[in-house]
Amino acid sequence: MQEEETKEMLADLIWLNAVIATELIQITENSSAILRKSPPPASCLAEHQALRSTALAMAEKYRPGTMLAQHLGKHQ
Repeated sequence: MQEEETKEMLADLIWLNAVIATELIQITENSSAILRKSPPPASCLAEHQALRSTALAMAEKYRPGTMLAQHLGKHQ
């Protein structure tokens, strides 16, 4: 594999892993809310938001301008 192809593949994998991570965080929050019959604790929500921001920063570094930021803004 050529160096440029390797860089593209790694950028794709970083972006995809960020998408997976942020979706798993959302699934965890939703599952917690269903089981508790109330929102997750505020401390968890704040920590999850920080984790989402980190994942988004990584994704944007290697794949700027995708729909990920817009999509994450719609998570509740």
